[in-house]
Amino acid sequence: MAACLQSNIRLNLNNIVGGKCRSLTDQSRTPCRIRCAAASPGKKRFNIALLPGDGIGPEVISVAKNVLQQAGSLEGLEFNFQEMPIGGAALDLVGVALPEETLSAAKQSDAILLGAIGGYKWDNNEKHLRPEMALIYLRRDLKVFANLRPASVLPQLVDASTLKREVAEGVDMMIVRELTGGIYFGEPRGIKTNENGEEVGFNTEFYAAHEIDRIARVAFETARKRRGKLCSVDKANVLDASVLWRRRVTALASEYPDVELSHMYVDNAAMQLIRDPKQFDTIVTNNIFGDILSDEASMITGSIGMLPSASLGVSGPGLFEPIHGSAPDIAGQDKANPLATILSAAMLLKYGLGEEKAAKRIEDAVLDALNKGFRTGDIYSPGNKLVGCKEMGEEVLKSVDSRVTATV
Repeated sequence: MAACLQSNIRLNLNNIVGGKCRSLTDQSRTPCRIRCAAASPGKKRFNIALLPGDGIGPEVISVAKNVLQQAGSLEGLEFNFQEMPIGGAALDLVGVALPEETLSAAKQSDAILLGAIGGYKWDNNEKHLRPEMALIYLRRDLKVFANLRPASVLPQLVDASTLKREVAEGVDMMIVRELTGGIYFGEPRGIKTNENGEEVGFNTEFYAAHEIDRIARVAFETARKRRGKLCSVDKANVLDASVLWRRRVTALASEYPDVELSHMYVDNAAMQLIRDPKQFDTIVTNNIFGDILSDEASMITGSIGMLPSASLGVSGPGLFEPIHGSAPDIAGQDKANPLATILSAAMLLKYGLGEEKAAKRIEDAVLDALNKGFRTGDIYSPGNKLVGCKEMGEEVLKSVDSRVTATV
C-alpha cells in the first residue's frame, strides 16, 4: 500500500506551486491529498470521468480517449473510464444539466475530461435549464479556481493565424484565469422591475482578498517556470473590485523578486494581444476578462480548435477541456478539430496525474501529425492534407505508437 500511495500522489495545483498545496486563505502549506487505486503489478490505475456533452463534444472526446489510453499504456498506466451525461444531453435524458450522478462521478474520479456544452436546441430554455449552467456549477462544486489556458503559435500553423506572420510567429503565452469568483458568481444578481416599472438586469463583480491572492500565487509560480514575466489585467480605473485586485497582486510581488510584474487595463490588453502578442508571457486576470481574452488569444494561434485548458483546485480532481464550444453546426459531420481535446488530455496527464512522460508522448504526437501535413478544416492551408476528426485522431495515434520525438 505504501508504494501504491507514493506512486499515485495527486498533483493538481502543487504541480505548479512547488510540490506542496497552498491554503486558500493564507501562505501556509499543507500536505497534498493522496488517492490510490488497485492496479496490475507494475502499473498505476486512474479513474477518469468522461463528460462528452453536446455538439461535437462526443466526437472529440472519443478521439481523445483513444489517444489518452494508448499513451498511458505505453507508460504503464491503466485507465478506468466512466462516461456521464452533462449539459443539453443530460437535460434531454433526466431534465437537469448537471445530474447528481454526474457530479458524484466527477468528484470521485482522479481527473475529468470534458468535451463541450450547449447548442441551438436549448437556447430558449429558462436560465436554470440552460446547458451552460452545468459547467458553471461543475467548476464551482469541484472548487477548481485556477484555469490555465496556454496559447502558442506552432511553426506548422503560423500561416493559419489571421495575423501577419511577423506578428504571430513565436507567440507563446499562458493565461491564468480566476474561475470560481467574479461577476459569474457574485451576489446580488437577477432581473427585476424598478420603481418606474422597467425591467432591469444586474450582476455583481465580487472578489475577496483570499480569492485574488490564491490565483495570483498560481500566476506568479507559473511565470517563474516560464520566462519570468507576469502581466496582471484589470480595470482598476473604473471598477472597485479591480482596485482591490491590483492592490493584492502588487503586494504579493515582493515574494517573487525573480518575476517582473506589470499591470494593464483590459481594453488595452485586448488591443495589445492583436498588436504585439509576443510581449506577453503569463497573464493573470479575473473570470470574465479571462474568458474573453483567452478566446481572443486562441485566434492568434490559428484556431480555437487548437487550445486546451486545465482547471485546478487545491485538492480533488482537475477538470480538463478544450476552450472551444459545441459547434452544433458541424456536429456529427466528422469536421471537428480534436487537437484541443487531445492536448487537454495531455494536460490531464501532466497537471492532474503528474504523468509527464505520457503527456509528452501526446504533445509530440500532435506535433508529428502536424509536421506530416494533416489538417482539419479550421487550420487547413493549401499544400496540406485535409482530414476529418476521426482521421486526425488516427494520425495522432500512429505518432503515439511510433515513439517519435517531434520538433517544434
